[in-house]
Amino acid sequence: MRDDADAGAVRLSTDDAVLRITLDRPGRRNSLSHSMIDELVATLTRAASDDSLRAVLLTGAGRDFCSGADWVATNSAAGNSGDRKPRPGNLIRRVPHQANRLVELITTIHLPVVCAVQGWAVGLGCNLALAADFTVAASDANLWEPFIDRGFSPDSGATWLLPRLAGVARAKRMLLLGEKVSGTDAADWGLIHQAVVADEITAAADDLVRRLAAGPTVAIGLAKQAVNFGLNATLAQSMAHELSDLELACRTADFKEGLAAFRARRAPDFHGR
Repeated sequence: MRDDADAGAVRLSTDDAVLRITLDRPGRRNSLSHSMIDELVATLTRAASDDSLRAVLLTGAGRDFCSGADWVATNSAAGNSGDRKPRPGNLIRRVPHQANRLVELITTIHLPVVCAVQGWAVGLGCNLALAADFTVAASDANLWEPFIDRGFSPDSGATWLLPRLAGVARAKRMLLLGEKVSGTDAADWGLIHQAVVADEITAAADDLVRRLAAGPTVAIGLAKQAVNFGLNATLAQSMAHELSDLELACRTADFKEGLAAFRARRAPDFHGR
């Protein structure tokens, strides 16, 4: 949806049960305008209840993935430009329904989310890549949390995602020192799934998303949910959660197909049901 010539767009297409989302604002390194964030939130909200979908692929148009939120527009909307003062609590009112909601949707939607990163992934753009279930990045891509360099504190889940993925020491290097991390180092640190040479990123991401889309969609969604639950749970709580999930998974057609394929010694043909 495009509301003016410079607002950017979110392009959508569906191919073999894969929802492909492209951030389309290459002239601004795909920085996210308010309208783009709203469209992404609306798109993922719809996708969460669309039984025809089995995976999501998020990419950026042009040379970069996403340079974060458009802070020029954000500051203007918050009243931080000119002589106007923002209303108290402006960010507290807005951000939970925009950037924060977007990150939450990527981590909680039952569909597996794959992110393909080239060029720069900055701020909110970096956190989208960290929140995805699988991120494939070009070896020479740059993941950067520039908050301190800009004089403000981290947001959109950075302080939750980074320590869990890469450890506290590396999280502090990125968040307190503003260190940029290459795609290669991000893969070595465990921040992302894989780093490949730039001209292989499309093929690698497509191969991964198609593999996920061919899997048992319900079981994948339950497993994703259980992993996230376990990050803040005891072993006993996690096993109880797993047991509840298993009860649901065993009632699916894909479970029956998995057993039949095992008995027949053939590859399963899952349909996401």
